[in-house]
Amino acid sequence: MRLYGNKWRHSVGRPAPATSLDLRDTAFNPKEKIWTRFPPQGSKHTPPHQSCAFKWKDYCPLVFRTLRKLFKVDPADYMISICGDNALRLLSSPGKSGSFFYSTNDDKYMIKTMKKSEVKALIRMLRAYYNHVRAFENTLVTKFFGLHCVKMIGPAHRKVRFVIMGNLFCSEYAIHRRFDLKGSSQGRVTDKPESEIDSTTTLKDLDLNYIFRLQTSWFQEFCRQVDKDCYFLEQERIMDYSLLVGIHIIQISQTGEPLRMEAGIFPVQTPGDRDEDGGEAAPELSRLGMNMPARAELATRRNDSEFAMEPTGEYYDVILILGIIDILQDYDISKKLEHAYKSFNYDPTSISAVDPSQYSRRFRDFIFRIFTQDTT
Repeated sequence: MRLYGNKWRHSVGRPAPATSLDLRDTAFNPKEKIWTRFPPQGSKHTPPHQSCAFKWKDYCPLVFRTLRKLFKVDPADYMISICGDNALRLLSSPGKSGSFFYSTNDDKYMIKTMKKSEVKALIRMLRAYYNHVRAFENTLVTKFFGLHCVKMIGPAHRKVRFVIMGNLFCSEYAIHRRFDLKGSSQGRVTDKPESEIDSTTTLKDLDLNYIFRLQTSWFQEFCRQVDKDCYFLEQERIMDYSLLVGIHIIQISQTGEPLRMEAGIFPVQTPGDRDEDGGEAAPELSRLGMNMPARAELATRRNDSEFAMEPTGEYYDVILILGIIDILQDYDISKKLEHAYKSFNYDPTSISAVDPSQYSRRFRDFIFRIFTQDTT
């Protein structure tokens, strides 16, 4: 991905008039795109490079430029992160989705390669997405910063489509446990043996062994926003999304084991920093979904295939980082066929591929069982 740094620099740094947050419908037109040809020797508007000739496409450039403004992204900082000299880091090989994930060197942004159907889904819902994130500053849905395509010029004519997103786990806090939660149970367990599970392992619904207790103000705001975000996704006929949850355990042993806390919630603190008296420094800024203080109550599961959990009364003070991810899956013909096929072999309510209305309802029911109000 390093060879496209010059193009990103050209695209992001292209002079543009001051943008208003009120965009015309033409800005969201699927035909609203900019193609730029990059010959190896360079041109009047493009720098030379060592690769074969390629064409670069910016989808709905005004919309994404305005989204970056809405998300308070500084253009200069964004250009340094995306277009810097440091190569992007490959985070994972393609799984079932077939997508590659890269991270910028400063961990602020992630780049995901996309299927054509995902690009179409994002462009189709872009107006509704823009209105939603503009209306709800604390939305938990993924933040999108740019949508692009690279087309190699030559016999192969290969196209690579990719989106630039915010990295949810770009935080001063180390993530000790991470969960990808859908509210479905069929196949929703990690295939790793317990001895191989570490802080980088993404665990699933049936691996979850915590109930999260939120202070009243956090809990009420969280519930309101999950309802609004799920309603938006349901209206756009989106399903198969997840709540990605990262857990930072405030007190942890040298062996990596969480230490039980007897007191209430500790203040949110920036790890490693000290004040003048040698104590912890001032708390790091918290907002919905980012650096949220909570108590995690250890729970046991009745069996390996049910969601029902029994609280143990054993609490840990934690910091939560969370957001709704994978929001570009339409309930298309492939998902309808998957639902029909799996319904013959499994309980239809346990599978992930269900109608968006049912998916939203089941997702919220599950989330509101594992996130509760702290009444202590």
